[in-house]
Amino acid sequence: MITPFSEDGTVNYAVAEKLAVYLVENGSDALVVCGTTGESPTLSWAEEYELFQVIQKAVAGKAKIIAGTGSNSTHEAIDATQKAAKLGLDGSLQVVPYYNKPPQAGLYNHFKAIAEAVPEMPIMLYNIPGRTGQNLLPETIIRLAEIPNIVAVKEASGNLDQASQIRCSTPSDFGIYSGDDSLTLPLLAIGAQGVVSVASHLAGSQLQHMIQSFFNGNVETALKLHLQLFPLFKVLFLTTNPIPVKAALQLQGWQVGSTRPPLCAASTEVIDALKPILKQLSLL
Repeated sequence: MITPFSEDGTVNYAVAEKLAVYLVENGSDALVVCGTTGESPTLSWAEEYELFQVIQKAVAGKAKIIAGTGSNSTHEAIDATQKAAKLGLDGSLQVVPYYNKPPQAGLYNHFKAIAEAVPEMPIMLYNIPGRTGQNLLPETIIRLAEIPNIVAVKEASGNLDQASQIRCSTPSDFGIYSGDDSLTLPLLAIGAQGVVSVASHLAGSQLQHMIQSFFNGNVETALKLHLQLFPLFKVLFLTTNPIPVKAALQLQGWQVGSTRPPLCAASTEVIDALKPILKQLSLL
């Protein structure tokens, strides 16, 4: 979920509340709050805890709330996750530590320490080497899946072989979720459960229909929906996420504001690319 901002750059909690309800009513089973799309690097922890509580209250009993409490500091990630657990949130998204590039042994120890410090909190690992500079290898994920409360991985490596290797060697109830909308259907075919989505802000019901069609054996319908939505998947990553999706929401009339520096507003080229695709999909 994106984080809406007011014109002065402060978090717009009122719009966040409305958007959360809209997302849940339009296909989302759970909301990741303060993840990459939520601009977590430029949010303060105080802002994040407030968002957790506002959105938790807004969708109480209707969807799960997964808190983005990862960090490149193990101690900071533990502290943030413990606070999220005290709020009664449903899970935590833990990104691979960024910039410091720990080796696989360091990554294993990092996630193990968080899981053991907050055993009551289900944890989803988040592997996105394009942003973190380090790939969480299948062998490490497979070891981490043995820890009881590490229950899933958001795979955004773009590597289907890697996802297949994870699926081969983890329990069937260990969740694999696509971290890229355009790879959701291919990943479902090799044992994934769903997607942590950006496009769901605009086409959540269609994505839910695609996934359910696949699981119900109607692969032709799932493929048709995938191909229909494919141009949207690609245009939302013409530049750094969440710049395009925020621009798309603004085109729809949502008062979500721009992104915080060092991100910037969408260029004219991005907006001109968004408009025809949104119109083609009847999203404008």
